Amino acid sequence: MKPSLSRARLAVLPLALISVFPLLAHSQSTTEVIETVVTATRVPQPLSHLVADVSILDRDTIERSGAVGLAEVLARVPGIEMSRSGGPGSATNLFVRGSESRFTAVFVDGVRIDSQSTGGATWENIPLAQIDRIEVLRGPAGAVYGSDALSGVIQIFTKRGEGAFTPFVGLGFGTYGTQKIEAGFSGSDGPIDYSLGLARQSSDGFNARPTAVPAQNPDTDGYTQQSFNARMGFQLSPAHRLEATALSSDLNSQYDSAATLNQDDRNLRSLQTLGLNWRAQWSDIYSTRISITDSRDRYETRPSPFLSLTHLNGYLFQNEFRLGKQLLTAALERKVDQLENAGINRDRSQDALALGYGWTSPVHTVQLNARQDQDSEFGTQNTGSAAYGFALTPQWRATASVGTAFRAPTLFQRFGINGVATLQPETSRNTEVGVRYTDGASSWGIVAYRNAVSNLLTFVSNQGTCLSNTPPKIGATPGCYFNTAQAEYLGVTLSGQHRMGDVALRASLDVQDPRDSITGKMLTRRANQHATLGVSTRISGWSLGADTQLSGLRYDDTANTIALPGYVLLNLHAQTRVAKDWTALVRVDNATDVAYQLANTYATPGRTLYVGLKWEPQPSAAK
Repeated sequence: MKPSLSRARLAVLPLALISVFPLLAHSQSTTEVIETVVTATRVPQPLSHLVADVSILDRDTIERSGAVGLAEVLARVPGIEMSRSGGPGSATNLFVRGSESRFTAVFVDGVRIDSQSTGGATWENIPLAQIDRIEVLRGPAGAVYGSDALSGVIQIFTKRGEGAFTPFVGLGFGTYGTQKIEAGFSGSDGPIDYSLGLARQSSDGFNARPTAVPAQNPDTDGYTQQSFNARMGFQLSPAHRLEATALSSDLNSQYDSAATLNQDDRNLRSLQTLGLNWRAQWSDIYSTRISITDSRDRYETRPSPFLSLTHLNGYLFQNEFRLGKQLLTAALERKVDQLENAGINRDRSQDALALGYGWTSPVHTVQLNARQDQDSEFGTQNTGSAAYGFALTPQWRATASVGTAFRAPTLFQRFGINGVATLQPETSRNTEVGVRYTDGASSWGIVAYRNAVSNLLTFVSNQGTCLSNTPPKIGATPGCYFNTAQAEYLGVTLSGQHRMGDVALRASLDVQDPRDSITGKMLTRRANQHATLGVSTRISGWSLGADTQLSGLRYDDTANTIALPGYVLLNLHAQTRVAKDWTALVRVDNATDVAYQLANTYATPGRTLYVGLKWEPQPSAAK
């Protein structure tokens, strides 16, 4: 498809789809809406006040999904696609609005996670069992979060304890020898609230590379993951709260290397996060938040010798001033990245000042943000954003925004075996407009966006080009990282939800054109169209649901010669309370047993069955 033709189709798409999606304005449903979100501005805000494009997933949605990994859950969210080299536990990428996986800033309980080796979050090792809520912000947020948020932000929250002491135990079994066991407790006692969770899940897996590729290993490729999280809060006084969080996850997964035959290759990944937060309300108009965070991402392969350790430290001092309908924020933030890898022991820092202004009235909403980061290697990086919302009627709301963002190259891309020290940060400029309709249980929205990225980092296979920019390194493969490209992420996202009695409907459609602006080729493993459609209901004590995932054709190579055909997946779930304190879940994924690919030469799961049972005592008043 030529870029001009693609843009023409995208230009007329909203008109075509508006004729369809009003049906969802009288049809739309999601999970129980969480009214307050923090991701858009780092300040708690009512969902109805947001100008940003945000989705929320609560624990009920996550549990009903029956998914074994976080990426599978997020792939059902509007604007997100997934690619994976094999089954659960293998290398995973998530594309928000068609952009690179590294262009999404990811936080766990406010702790930033990233890899200064591979770039971006290690999605396969974020434990789904420990997650209570997810907030997804689509669109750049560099003026709020600094480096990395070129296409969005995903905030992951673990459970906060409340009420009486409540324990739980869960067991699950599924296809491919999948097993899961989890246990924990939560509650509160006076000024103290607490939550703790433990989980272990494993699978024998399947042969991830069954096709006749060089040096394939015909074994099954399974995984084992063990995770833990703890969260404790102290309400020191009505105006002061201190909270500590911790999460740990260890993943041991098998993979098939292109360089070895009949060898049990393994990925060993470890993730730890620690956070300490103090929130203080000094007066009716002034409050502060101080956060100290630490995260570690360890990546090792065996028996092939590769070991990488990323260590991130974060320090945040945020001030909030509420003056009637206005909110002013001022934040000082410091982030330190460190990488240890094959002789590399490097670090860098970013010190930032971020300012924000918000004003909300029944008709108008304004959000302005500006941020300056002082990078220890790249100097000053300025980002900004402006967003406006206008209530056409109590039900109809129009929004528009512009914003810039940047991402500094990883330390491995600059100083690793194929690194180039002169690499520059990737930068983006985004514009978007949207319309939203909300009326009771019915809502729908349409957002059109254009995100242009400069200095896009790619791996250049021409060794001569690389050697002209950096001295050769012993053992380096032919190629290096280089700022060779520009990209344009152009698209439209439609989403809708509605509840009619006990029947809930939801749907989303993304039509996009993620392209290399220089070559005109589609970016790898991203489709021009992808969609979801779901329905759920309650019948005789059962919660029943079905959801469909659709994806168009994608390409596995930059030259667009290796096509990955489109596919349609049907997933089914059923959940019921089998006794007062016991809940059973049955999940069938890929119910029609479709053969499809997310990466060339790699297999995906066929029809899978998962059965789970959870014990959690209910309050005495529950029936």
